[in-house]
Amino acid sequence: MESENFIEDIIVKDLETGKVKTIRTRFPPEPNGYLHIGHAKSISINFGIKEKFSGSCNLRFDDTNPTKEDIEYVESIKKDIQWLGYKWDAELYASDYFELMYKCAVSLIKKGLAYVCEFSADEIRQTRGTLIESGRESPYRSRSVEENLELFENMKNGVYPDGSKVLRAKIDMTSPNINMRDPVIYRILRASHHRTGDTWLIYPMYDFAHPIGDAAEGITHSICTLEFENHRPLYDWVVENCDFDKPLPQQIEFARLNIKNTIMSKRYLKKLVDTGFVSGWDDPRMPTISGLRARGYPPEAIREFCARIGVAKANSEVDPGLLDFCVREHLNKYTDRAMAIEKPLKVVIENIAEGESAKFNVANNPNMPESGEHEVILRREIYIDASDFALVPPPKYHRLVEGGMVRLKAAYVLKHKETVLKENGEIDYLICTYISGTEPGGAQSNIKVKGVVQWVAVLDAIDAVLYKYEPILTDVIDGVSDFGDRLNPNSLEVVDGAKVEPYALLGGDEKSFQFMRIGYYKRVPCDGDKPKFGRIVSLKDSYGVKV
Repeated sequence: MESENFIEDIIVKDLETGKVKTIRTRFPPEPNGYLHIGHAKSISINFGIKEKFSGSCNLRFDDTNPTKEDIEYVESIKKDIQWLGYKWDAELYASDYFELMYKCAVSLIKKGLAYVCEFSADEIRQTRGTLIESGRESPYRSRSVEENLELFENMKNGVYPDGSKVLRAKIDMTSPNINMRDPVIYRILRASHHRTGDTWLIYPMYDFAHPIGDAAEGITHSICTLEFENHRPLYDWVVENCDFDKPLPQQIEFARLNIKNTIMSKRYLKKLVDTGFVSGWDDPRMPTISGLRARGYPPEAIREFCARIGVAKANSEVDPGLLDFCVREHLNKYTDRAMAIEKPLKVVIENIAEGESAKFNVANNPNMPESGEHEVILRREIYIDASDFALVPPPKYHRLVEGGMVRLKAAYVLKHKETVLKENGEIDYLICTYISGTEPGGAQSNIKVKGVVQWVAVLDAIDAVLYKYEPILTDVIDGVSDFGDRLNPNSLEVVDGAKVEPYALLGGDEKSFQFMRIGYYKRVPCDGDKPKFGRIVSLKDSYGVKV
């Protein structure tokens, strides 16, 4: 089988040499927050390998820190993965292996490879050394196996207070890899666990729990991000010294996803939620998967985005325009078109009498002829967008001007006759005429005009509210790098007073449309009188110009 990246190179080689027979991966999120777009890359890699190599992929929650975890996050993670279109083979938890992890720790003590230390966290840091200086051994390192077994049992039974003792692996305090300098593998923590309750008073550290979970499940390739590269020797040390059957799992690191001007930290995202800057984890401005879903990003577009950025060994920053490009490309193919007006300007068409009308058909989606058409009605009074008329047009302005002409989408060519002003000099409404025979298929349908504008009949127009989303972060400014100082106060613009055609209400909540010449919008569930639509992505494609 052909490989597409360095991870698949390794997998193909392992299959060809017979090192492994069946590929098993896992996606191991910590349930301490909602997944974000960065996790989508890891999800696509692990589940994509399962699909390509006919293997399996487990969903295993890293629930070893009960003070930060919650069942709410567990359920949200499951929903996100399913929405992206993936299915896990087994739903597992690190807590499923707490008893096994405890037995592994006892085994290491019996081998003389672990000891109970009474150093505080600060003392451990101070004696760990630096990149150029070796660490100093703990005075508790020489305890006997019997004493360590008794102390560890007492830790488990709640004899000692939190933080008073830890279990450390006995490896090498002179190792050039600081992670190998007697790392902590267990700590005392009196915290109720969302699955095991108050059964355990000691909890394993991630670097100890994770390799044991992989080995217990027979994971062949443990794929993680680059920050764990220096932890790989410890990963290997744990699975080798805990006597698991071979082949042992192999850890492979890849570059995490970084997107320019996008917060990719659950800690900072949680802060946005806690401070009320956003309405919740699923706020459409959030880069969380639930936020992207609420905004209207199609899961297929996110998967395509992950495929396009590829899998690399070196960290880099991705242009957010690529994600928008993938979203826009999908929506352009599959969403219906409708007409909407952001800032209504009334137009009176003089040669249409009161009560008269003309009907026209608009293609629901030009890219999908099978989607059919819907009817629009042209009446004496219509709305066009205020931006589509200019008393003093700027250079290269191709819309309606005094004495000029413009085509109404799917209907006639409109000719300006008069501008009616208010007392304060602002435009009140326009008086125009339509040119007969310029409708699609009409005798003068080939008449040349430079502009085509969307419109909605006043009688049929539906009042609506548009939500326009911008990035949460502003661009990096010299000397200003902290997220808190770069929050965009204009990340949400509410346009009240917009008008949409009746077709935009068909299909109910969650339906997406291309509002012609405006952008892609999704119907937002609401309790108010006016329907609400949130912008998914604009029509402008600055990224597409570069590719």
